[in-house]
Amino acid sequence: MPAKRQGNGNTESVDNYLKAILALSGSEEQRVSSSSLADRLGVAPASVTNMLQKLATSPSPFVEYERHRGVLLSPAGKRRALEVVRHHRLIETFLYEVLDYPLEEVHEEAERLEHFISERFEERIAAKLGNPKFDPHGHCIPAMDGKMPKQISRPLTSLDRDGKFVVDSVSDQDALLLKRLKAHGIIPGARIHVTKPSSEQFALRGNSASQALTLSRALAEAVRIRPAN
Repeated sequence: MPAKRQGNGNTESVDNYLKAILALSGSEEQRVSSSSLADRLGVAPASVTNMLQKLATSPSPFVEYERHRGVLLSPAGKRRALEVVRHHRLIETFLYEVLDYPLEEVHEEAERLEHFISERFEERIAAKLGNPKFDPHGHCIPAMDGKMPKQISRPLTSLDRDGKFVVDSVSDQDALLLKRLKAHGIIPGARIHVTKPSSEQFALRGNSASQALTLSRALAEAVRIRPAN
């Protein structure tokens, strides 16, 4: 993946837009609405529209945008988004494994650093860590060529039965929730038993926890699971 930025106003703000579009478009790369982007980034809808128009009309456009139809990343935009995601997740892994940062603190630090590291620094971090495929939250780290391995998992909220599962990944968006999950042994790779006290609640118990952690449906969206072998 090229680390050199193109001459199209690529700033920290642009990187954040590209990452958000990548995340919201999902594996099927569906169009993303301006309102969804505004909610994720915490900005006014008018600001989103202005930025998308700028990204779509630059000499090397990062997006394909049509008003009222949403936005898609262009090939150049997807490359850049994956590059920034790779930076972010490598930095998170370095902070967690080498500098002993708590899991709930690595995301915010990586957000500050991801836009500015050089290609050489990226390569050295990856080599130091043994070229990891996953970050501490269980999220895939894009390869240098932008390829992303597929994860066989599903949201905790999709469960319709009780059972034993393995935590595949946890969202990095809520530091307080991450801290609660970790305190109950609910981290990527952990085996958990899940029960449903009600249609809107999920009770999770890790092997090392004395009590179950009950999450609302909204909070349970942060956890993805896979079947336990």
